[in-house]
Amino acid sequence: GSCVFLRQMVIAVGDTFPDVAVSEGTPRNFVRTADVLAGKRAIVFGVPGAFTPGCHKTHLPGYVQDFEKYREKGIDLIVCVAVNDAYVMAAWSEASQATGKIRMLADAQGDLAKALGLEMVGGALGPIRCKRFSMVVDNGKITHLNIEPEGGGLTCSLSNVLLASL
Repeated sequence: GSCVFLRQMVIAVGDTFPDVAVSEGTPRNFVRTADVLAGKRAIVFGVPGAFTPGCHKTHLPGYVQDFEKYREKGIDLIVCVAVNDAYVMAAWSEASQATGKIRMLADAQGDLAKALGLEMVGGALGPIRCKRFSMVVDNGKITHLNIEPEGGGLTCSLSNVLLASL
């Protein structure tokens, strides 16, 4: 018999954001994405890794800088996810002045990246990482979605692009 590999579909506008346990602050402090996003109009953006050059110099700072502009447009919450541990995400938050503005959720095992269909496997950063993306999630439903092309740079998932679409 031949093996058939079923590739999970990539998340799309109109889908419900997957409910996955991620950690925040410390590795054992688990939160469920459904609870984090319930009743909120949220920005969720994902990056391949904390402190990596594009993420650290451009991607995260754009969302930190635009925090008030998002509030004015009715966004209640901004969430950053990456396949890193919670300590690294907390340190990145502090180093980036994101504390109090952006919830940094650690997808340590890549479960959320996989559930979204946005995992990158076997790259230079490790066995599993998350593709760069941004989305608007309204009470758990995805209403806007930008996914950077494989191996792509920083274009459609940047804060200014998402902000302009609201």
